[in-house]
Amino acid sequence: MKDMIGCCGLDCEKCDAYIATVHNDPALRKKTAELWAKLNNAPILPEHINCEGCRANGAKTVFCEHLCEIRKCAFHQGVSTCGDCPELRACPTVGAILEHNPSALENLNLRR
Repeated sequence: MKDMIGCCGLDCEKCDAYIATVHNDPALRKKTAELWAKLNNAPILPEHINCEGCRANGAKTVFCEHLCEIRKCAFHQGVSTCGDCPELRACPTVGAILEHNPSALENLNLRR
């Protein structure tokens, strides 16, 4: 599995926060901040859009580092991704991600 697959199975390399960070793209940071602020009804600013990947060392968005229940659970369970957890199929924490992102489940199944 690629290192840039998040705990939930999403591909960090396809995330606008990751793309804006690695390309140092202020326009994409601004666009992403505006979208995420609207979607989350939260004060998200362009300077908050810095992330080098969920499981990688380096910068993370506030959500990914401190608020993501999936990432917290994976670390608490001592697994690299949800694909390493025996409860994957029945897990309500990651369930919504997997339901709406079939590629995330495919990425996690590569771990088995």
